[in-house]
Amino acid sequence: MARRDGSDCNGDRAGDNLPSGESPRRPAGPRALTMSRMHLPVPASASVPEREVSGLIERVIADVPMPRVTSAADPARIADGIAHDAARNAALVSAALALPPGPIGVLTVLPDLFVIWKIQRQLVADIFALHGRTVELTRTHMLYCLFRHMASHVVRDVVVRAGERAVVRQLSSQALKSMLGSLGLTVTRRLAGTSASRWVPLAGAAAVGAYAYWDTLQVARTARSVLATTSPIRTDDLAPETGPTPGA
Repeated sequence: MARRDGSDCNGDRAGDNLPSGESPRRPAGPRALTMSRMHLPVPASASVPEREVSGLIERVIADVPMPRVTSAADPARIADGIAHDAARNAALVSAALALPPGPIGVLTVLPDLFVIWKIQRQLVADIFALHGRTVELTRTHMLYCLFRHMASHVVRDVVVRAGERAVVRQLSSQALKSMLGSLGLTVTRRLAGTSASRWVPLAGAAAVGAYAYWDTLQVARTARSVLATTSPIRTDDLAPETGPTPGA
C-alpha cells in the first residue's frame, strides 16, 4: 500500500531501487506524445537549395552535345523511336536512384536531375539532327525544350511570333542569368512537392521513374514543336550566343 509521502508499505521511496545513475520516469504528458518537427522527414527542398539547381541547369545547357544521328528522309518516325528509348532510359535511371529510402534518397536528387537532363539534352540534339538543323541549336533552344512543359511562365518569352512563324530569341547574359534563377526556384518547388515519394521504398521509385518517362516525352514534344513552327535559318544568319560562364 502506497503512503502519501511516496514510499510503499516497506518504507521504500519510489525510485530507491533504480540502478545507479537513472532517475525515475515521469508520466508521459501531451508534449511527450507529440513528435517535434525536427524528428519529421526533411523534404528534398531543404537539402537542395535553388541556387544549386540553377547552377546544375547552367551546366547542362553550357554545351550542346554532338548528335548521334544524321538527317533522315522520315525524321518524325525516327524521332518518335529515339524519344521513347530516351524516356525508358530516363525512367530506369531515375527509378534506380530513387530506390534508397529516407535521407540517402534525398542525397540522390541532384545526381538524378543531372543525369536525366543530360539524357534529354542528347535527345533534343538528335531530334534537331534528324531534321538537318543541328547548326541552329543553341543554349536558348535547349533551355526552352527542356523546361517549356515545366515552367512555361518562365520561358514563354523565348519563342516569339513573327508573322505566321515563330522565332527563338537569343538571350543576353543578364536575361539568361535571370531565367536560370527563376527555373531553379520552379524546379526546387516541384521537388518539394514530390519529395515524399523518396521516403516510400519501391512504390516511390516507381512513381519517380514514371514521371521521368513522361517528362522526357514532353521534352521531345517541345523540340519537335519548335522545329515545326520555326523556319530553318542559314548559317551566316546565326549570331554568336552570349551568356554567363558556367561556374561563374
